Amino acid sequence: MSAVVSNEKAATVATSEAPANQAWWRRFLRDPAALIAITIFSLICLAAIFAPLLAPHDPYASSRRTMLPPFWAARGSVEYLLGTDPQGRDILSRLLYGTRLTLLIGLASVAIGGVLGSFLGLLAAFYRSLDPWIMRLSDILLSLPAILLGLALVAAMGQGATPIMLALIISTIPDCARVARGIGLGIMGQEFITAGRSLGIRDPQLFSRYLVLNCISSVLIFLSLRFGQLILIAASLSFLGLGARPPVAELGMMAAQGRDFFLFAPHIAVIPSVLILVIVMAANVIGDTLRDVLDPRLKT
Repeated sequence: MSAVVSNEKAATVATSEAPANQAWWRRFLRDPAALIAITIFSLICLAAIFAPLLAPHDPYASSRRTMLPPFWAARGSVEYLLGTDPQGRDILSRLLYGTRLTLLIGLASVAIGGVLGSFLGLLAAFYRSLDPWIMRLSDILLSLPAILLGLALVAAMGQGATPIMLALIISTIPDCARVARGIGLGIMGQEFITAGRSLGIRDPQLFSRYLVLNCISSVLIFLSLRFGQLILIAASLSFLGLGARPPVAELGMMAAQGRDFFLFAPHIAVIPSVLILVIVMAANVIGDTLRDVLDPRLKT
C-alpha cells in the first residue's frame, strides 16, 4: 500500500514539475536583456558561419588604399565600409573571418574542457576512492595560469590557434571538475540515489541516468559563463602575438595590429575590440539568465 502511495506521489510531483521544466525557455525569452543578448549573439554566429558569402572582399588581399577610415568618416569609402588596415585589407571581411576563428576557439575549448572536467568531477563524486586523486590533479592544473600555459605551449608547439585552444581546454578542466564535483556530492546525498542502490541498479546506469542528468543544467550554466572568459583569454594571447599566424584573421591579433596606428587610425584597433566586448557581454548576459531560469534555488 505504501509503495502505491509513494508511486502516486512521485507521479504527481513529476506531472507538476514537467510544465515548469518545459517552459524554462519561455521564462528565458521573457527577459528583455536575454532576448537582446541572444539575438545579437545569434547574428554574430550566423555572420561568422556565412563569412565567405557575406565578406565583400578577400580578407587576405592587399590594396594600395591603406588605413582608410570607415565610410562615415571624411575620407571614407562605401567600397570599404569599415575601412582598411595598414596592409590595405578590408577590415569588415577580416572581422567576419576573425570572428569565426575566435568563436571556434572559444566553443571548442568550452565544449571539450567542459566534457572532460564534468566527467572527472562527477567521477570523483560517485567513486569517493577516486576523489583525492582527481582533486589533486585538479589542484595541479589550477596552479597553471592560462596565459603562462599558453606561452609554454606556443614555445613547444609553435605559434598557432592549436596551442591556444589546448591551453584553454586545460585551464577549463579543473574549474569544471570542481563545480561538477560539488554539484555531484549534493546529488549523491539525495534519497533517490540510496533507493537506486538498494534496488540493485548498476553503477553505470546510476551514474548516467541519475547523477549526470541531474547535474547537466548547473554545469551548462557554468560553461555559458566560462565561455566569455575563454574568449577574453584567447583574445589576450592573440594580442600578445601568440595566436594564429599572420595573415590569418583573429580578433585579438587585429586589435594588436592597430595599436601602433592608434593616434591617427584608431578604427583599426577599436572595431575588433568593440566586437570582442559585444561577444563577451552577450555571452555573460545569456549565462546569467540561464542561471536565473535553471537554478532551482533562484526560482520563485
